[in-house]
Amino acid sequence: MTILEQRSLQLEMPIILRAATLEDLPKLEWYGQYKHFRNLFRRTYREQEAGRRLMLVADSNSFPIGHVFIQFKDPDDDLKNTGRAYLYSFRVMEMFRGHGVGTWLLQEAENITLDRGLEWATIAVAKDNHGARRLYERIGYRIYSEDSGRWSYLDHKGIARHVNEPCWMLQKQLRLR
Repeated sequence: MTILEQRSLQLEMPIILRAATLEDLPKLEWYGQYKHFRNLFRRTYREQEAGRRLMLVADSNSFPIGHVFIQFKDPDDDLKNTGRAYLYSFRVMEMFRGHGVGTWLLQEAENITLDRGLEWATIAVAKDNHGARRLYERIGYRIYSEDSGRWSYLDHKGIARHVNEPCWMLQKQLRLR
């Protein structure tokens, strides 16, 4: 066999779904790719500790290869007491896409939402992200509105970043067990 002949090796990797830990926060930056979200990750983690959000990660060998964050209703705000959870910051590392990790993350997020007594899950998808939209629709989400996708945050250097990403809002009614 020469070096030019193609060889392959099949690997099996254990992946578990779990809540993010404090030690995961730097790893969620994916080797610098998402370091600009450092402050958002920290804030979301504090909200998780308070029970208002959950950072669900797909862990492989102590590294988060994917995640979805869940915002639950705010018990202090009657206007948000809608029976809905908002799923966001959903991503799977490119090399792990197409193997069911994303579907598994979303299904577990839905189960957690139901366990909290909420029967609807909503998620936003950029209008130009056709792959994610196909995934959401395949597992039962349907478009119910549009959103301007305008929001702001402070990056890891404390600089205000403004996002303008028009998106579709999708929802799914979950089955109470």
